[in-house]
Amino acid sequence: VQADGTDGNCVTFVLHDEDHTLGNSLRYMVMKNPDVEFCGYCITHPSESKINFRIQTRGALPAVEPFRKGLNDLMGVCQHVLDTFERSMKEYRAQR
Repeated sequence: VQADGTDGNCVTFVLHDEDHTLGNSLRYMVMKNPDVEFCGYCITHPSESKINFRIQTRGALPAVEPFRKGLNDLMGVCQHVLDTFERSMKEYRAQR
């Protein structure tokens, strides 16, 4: 991850080897934060596997904070989905 921005409240993060799967999910998680004024991403070119992910916050909150929180929240959601799937698979196998 690279970060580019002269102002700490408005930063563009460059995520290498990623696509819409992470971009859209992370954008959703970051936008849930009421201190985030803008969050969006773009893929520079279809042949490149990198995302420009931009966050702009209100007030004195640095943009890296909602970025970190969004990543952590997304990991928590993914872990919950995985745990639920594995539990359901155990129950299904036990019934057979």
